[in-house]
Amino acid sequence: MYINENSKVIVQGITGKQGMFHTQIMLNYGTKIVAGVTPGKGGQEVYGVPVFNNVKEAIQETSADTSIVFVPARFTLSAAMESLNAGINMTCIITENVPVFDMIQLVEKAKEKGLFLIGPNCPGMLIPDKIKLGIMPSDMCHYGDVSVISKSGTLSYEITKAIGNSGIGVSAYVGIGGDPVRGITMQEAVAYYSEDPNTKIIVLIGEIGRNEEEKTAELIKNNVSKPVIAYIAGKSAPEGKRMGHAGAIISGDVGTAKGKIKALKDVGVLIANTPWEVPHVIKEIL
Repeated sequence: MYINENSKVIVQGITGKQGMFHTQIMLNYGTKIVAGVTPGKGGQEVYGVPVFNNVKEAIQETSADTSIVFVPARFTLSAAMESLNAGINMTCIITENVPVFDMIQLVEKAKEKGLFLIGPNCPGMLIPDKIKLGIMPSDMCHYGDVSVISKSGTLSYEITKAIGNSGIGVSAYVGIGGDPVRGITMQEAVAYYSEDPNTKIIVLIGEIGRNEEEKTAELIKNNVSKPVIAYIAGKSAPEGKRMGHAGAIISGDVGTAKGKIKALKDVGVLIANTPWEVPHVIKEIL
């Protein structure tokens, strides 16, 4: 399981500006933050959360199983590797500008150990009314049975908020990020939520660049029986120009919004033409 309301969370970088800010918000949401980690600052407290010098110490004292990383990019490799080596089930990397080679090492380590890694440069994960592991708005929606899986951050907030405003509940929000090399992919998240008993409908928010949506379409064709709805951003993007994420660049015929939409449509995915259409398409299914 990725995360649930019983997940015990460590904040790596809790004494930094961003770590402190988001720790308070996550605590207010109800997230069980049991420890913080900042090397050299063990023994301190942040909002009543004990700080340890390393992840291993934090686990020994708190039995933590989840980590969220708020350290600068140059320290992310060592922080996330420490989390993975300590056996943390889910490591969520919020940090942006993490070097690609660093992420290659982290993704390989996560696979080697059979652990979950999400990010970098992502908003994190949310199970509404239960746990917030990330930086997304706290008031987007309430709990329900629609999972939202997105490469985009801000756009996914708008769409998820629109879903919530329509009276539709969300079983999970997963912001996987859009960097070229990252942890959980869209295919992996779709495979996971296709088996989730609390999810009845899957919403995908994709964007131009690379072929992840096309690969996800192949997965859906043979393995997913639940209804899937998708919105693909970047229909007007010019070829060769990066739009937003490092991975959002069109090269020739690969990675175009048109190609992604066709691949998804061909396997029965319902396509929303605008972000605000997504709740209407959901209601047509419900």
